[in-house]
Parts: sequence; structure tokens; C-alpha cells
Amino acid sequence: MHDKTNENMDKAVLNYKDGEFEIILPGSYVICAISGERIPLDRLYYWSVDRREAYANAEMSLKAEKMRK
Repeated sequence: MHDKTNENMDKAVLNYKDGEFEIILPGSYVICAISGERIPLDRLYYWSVDRREAYANAEMSLKAEKMRK
């Protein structure tokens, strides 16, 4: 599905959309906005379209929501 990655473990730049993301700059991971951990693109399931940021898991997504309110 999202196979525009490279083998150098570069950080990807994404355009987050509802239910999908578009790869702007190829890479193999993005950074969780809350924990700072690397998220491989094939394991990226949580993000905010409005804030344009990724989350490592549901817990981090919930923390982001609580912090922003």
C-alpha cells in the first residue's frame, strides 16, 4: 500500500488525510508527536489530520487529545 520507503531509515514527510496518508518525502518512519519514538510507516495507524502529527499508538493519540483541550 505505502511502499515508497527507502532502506536508509530516513524520516518520511507525510500529508495526513482522513483514513490515509500521502508520502511527500520518502522515508521509512515518522516521529510520534508525544513520545518521540520512531514509527515505521507500515505500523502507522494513528494520526491527527488537523494537527498534522503522528502517534505511536492509541494511548499516545488520547494523550495528545487531552493535552490540546
